[in-house]
Formats: sequence, structure tokens, C-alpha cells
Amino acid sequence: MVEIKSFDFVRINNGAHYEFMKVVSDRFATETALSTNAAAKKAIEALAAAVKEEDRCLVISQKSLITDDIKVADDKRDNIFRGLRKSIKGLTDAPVADVAQAAKELQQCLVDYRIDPAMQLDRETGLLHNFIADLETKYAAQVTKLGLTLFVAPLKEANTKVEQFIVNRTTAQSAVAAGELRSARLATDAAYRHLVKFVNALAMVSGTTDYDALAKFLNEHIDRYKHEVLPKKKKGGKKPSDGDKPGDGGKPGEGKKPDGKKPGGDAAKPGDGGDGKDKPGDGKDKPGGKGQGDAIITPKK
Repeated sequence: MVEIKSFDFVRINNGAHYEFMKVVSDRFATETALSTNAAAKKAIEALAAAVKEEDRCLVISQKSLITDDIKVADDKRDNIFRGLRKSIKGLTDAPVADVAQAAKELQQCLVDYRIDPAMQLDRETGLLHNFIADLETKYAAQVTKLGLTLFVAPLKEANTKVEQFIVNRTTAQSAVAAGELRSARLATDAAYRHLVKFVNALAMVSGTTDYDALAKFLNEHIDRYKHEVLPKKKKGGKKPSDGDKPGDGGKPGEGKKPDGKKPGGDAAKPGDGGDGKDKPGDGKDKPGGKGQGDAIITPKK
């Protein structure tokens, strides 16, 4: 018989954890040999239910679709605001004195509020709310004189829409109580471990190979997650006791052998800071080129 390995899920991120459990749950659901056992069938259904609940919590905890609506509304709002700001600034140089004066008063209002479309979303929304209120009351005469009402009403509508979207997103995200996703993960882990213990025991008692294919699949799935999904330990993090030293299996005085790499090993090269930007020359050093010491290549005879 093949025994299903144990696996610690603590270090796996939420998305990877859910995907692991979904794949496992789907595989268990296809095991006809197990489904004939009432207890096993119940355990499989319990895992499926736990995975479904984890999915519900995960979806709500991740980026809300409303975020996209907020971005669209925010972009529209910012464009209207920029148009209003540009119009006010342009009218400060109007050849008509009272028009220029009205524009200067609105310009000063803009300066006082210091509204920047690039500022934090909630802050911009709050400042625009007060700014628009001033345009509708305190500076209503100036707005009318300059013919800027075509900006004020749409700006107010756009700002209100952004505010409502923010409230809707907060409402949706608050549906997940604090720690609910973590609780859902723990419940899935418990259901998974119970099912694995049950299958391992069933395989041992039966003395058959009926569950070997399932066990091999799960073990391969676990190994892949261990090697590809779990966070890797940072290089250079070895403690003195972990290094290559006499007594660790090497011969006295053996030390590390040259590995054929350039001096400096894997150290970062200038321009190779890991920021995703390509180096000149597409990042590939060619013989005789830069990065190889400008070596001269002698052709073979």
C-alpha cells in the first residue's frame, strides 16, 4: 500500500491553499471505491463543503469587482475636475475685469483646498464634497458669471458615485467577519486531515492496492507544492553552524571547490537589480562582449 504523506499548510498563502484543497476535493469526488463506503463518502462531502466555504470567504476578502467600478468613476471625476481647474485658471487672464476677478476668487478657493487627483481616494472624495458645496453656495455667483455650471453638476454627480461605490465595497468586505477566512482555512485543513487519516487506515486494513493511485496522486500534488509553492528560504541565511565546516561529512581541508562560475558567484551585476528592466543588449552577455571581461576568442584551427 502507498500511504498519503502529511503536509503543513501554515506557510501557504490563501490563494494557493484554496487551489490545493479544490484539486484534492475534486479528486476525492471521483474515487468510486471510496464513495461506496458510507463513512468515507461523508468525509468527502465534508471536505467539499469546507472548500466551498473557504472559497466564499476568499472571494470576498480579495479585490472586489466594485474596485473596477470605483476606478472608472474616479477617472471620470478627475477628468471633470481637471477641466474645471483649467477653465478657472484660463479665465484669470480674461480681458473683462469682473470676469477675471471672479476667476481669481475661484482660483484662490482651489489653492485653499489643494485638491490633487492623485491623492488618496477617500481624502479626495471628502475635499471635493466640500469644494463642490462651496461652489454651489459661497461662490455660486462667480460660477454663474464664468459659465462653469456645466462642470459643477457633473462633478458633483461623479463624486457622489465614487463615494457610493466606496461604501458598497466596504459593505461587501465587512460581510467577512474578522478572522473568518482563517477559520475557514482551519476547517478545511481539519476536514482534509480527517479524510487522509481515514483513507490511510482503510488502505492498511483492506490490504489492497485499491487506493494506491489516489495516494500517489496526492503525494505528487504535495511534493509539487513543497517545491514550487512554499516560500523559499533566502540565500545567505545560513548560520555558522550550517555552513561547510570540518565534521560535516567533508574531508579535512576539503572546503568548497570552484564551481566554474565567474568570480562573485551569483552576486548581482550592475543593471541587474531585479527590477524587471532589461539591460542594454537584451541582458545576454556574448563572448568577447561586455560582462565577459572583453575576452578575445581565438577560433579553433
